[in-house]
Amino acid sequence: MAEDHGRSPFRTWLSISVLGIAAFTMVSTEFAPIGLMSQMAGDLGESQATIGLTVTLYAWFGALSGLLAPTLVGRVPRKALLIGLMLVIAASNAIALMSPSLEALFLARLVGSVAHGIFWATVAAFAMDIAPPHRTGLATSIVFGGISVATVMGVPAVNMAGQVMGWRGAFGALGLLGLLTAVSMMVTLPNLATSARGREATLADAIGQRTLRPIYAITALIGAVHFSAYTFAEPYIAALPGILPTTVPIFLFAFGAAGLLGSVLGALLIDRFLREVILCALTAMGMALILMGTSSTVLGLLGVGACLVVWGAAISMLFATLQTWILKAAGPLATPAAAVHTAVLNAAIGIGAMAGSALLDRWGPFTVMLGAGIGAILTLGFALIPQGRRRQTI
Repeated sequence: MAEDHGRSPFRTWLSISVLGIAAFTMVSTEFAPIGLMSQMAGDLGESQATIGLTVTLYAWFGALSGLLAPTLVGRVPRKALLIGLMLVIAASNAIALMSPSLEALFLARLVGSVAHGIFWATVAAFAMDIAPPHRTGLATSIVFGGISVATVMGVPAVNMAGQVMGWRGAFGALGLLGLLTAVSMMVTLPNLATSARGREATLADAIGQRTLRPIYAITALIGAVHFSAYTFAEPYIAALPGILPTTVPIFLFAFGAAGLLGSVLGALLIDRFLREVILCALTAMGMALILMGTSSTVLGLLGVGACLVVWGAAISMLFATLQTWILKAAGPLATPAAAVHTAVLNAAIGIGAMAGSALLDRWGPFTVMLGAGIGAILTLGFALIPQGRRRQTI
């Protein structure tokens, strides 16, 4: 598979770490409007719910491009492909920086979403191919760790950049990060032949595998529930009684720090207690969101902050668990199953953001949190159903 042999372990793991940074850049770009929603809505003269659609459409086009990617992945040298995709992300952020209207912003997001989907159909197999055979799990964990870090830390970092430089400056910073990451990939990544993995195991195989379907279903439910609330976390925090604008990033960073802790805790537990981790994390997430939606005045800022910490830890444990679950359960179908899993999650993100947008428009941010909490509890009920193969899978 590899065309350059004799690479030192340092260069190998440096390459994999750069792929993790690329994953962070991709996902931070995807979720940037979540941390900048109020600023973007005010500057462009649109509602926050409308700005939320930039997350929805990005996720849906990303899901579609990811499913169409295997044809391209099998024909283009993968190093060149990954570098090109990162440059497209940098360009997408540059277009967003200069967008004079909502239509131009949607165009910028469309460009980025296409690169996003193809990237996730490529990067896991690339990391597995350059890693030592007995350390492929660690390699993919580093790459997927970029998702977790971006999900829990990227949004507050973007929000803070927006506080300092404005929302356009924040997109500019993401564009610069994309450009620097592309240069780092050019220097560190090895040259690999086009992948044979996509030809050996297809997306149809991964979709048709019955034992993987419960994982896809639970991933879709968790993704939709979480992002129906998370997409509008910034307007929710900004609407809390007594909150100062400069305090909003602190709440988002608290969510992110808890998420990092949840990722570590999940990594320690999921090999032995996968089912229990899913059930406990869903319960904690659901209760935290319900309290945020119904009792924010009683809880006060500290109480809401505590609920955000619980939510952040729980969702990171869930994401880490789902990623590990799909890779372990798929076996030889790991690469196409990961592509399908990512497409399912992206589609769910879009659905969740749209549902949250509808709730926000009609009833406000507190109802968004309440609705997500109820959704988490309903997902818990689904996960508890011991039907057929799922008893063995979870």
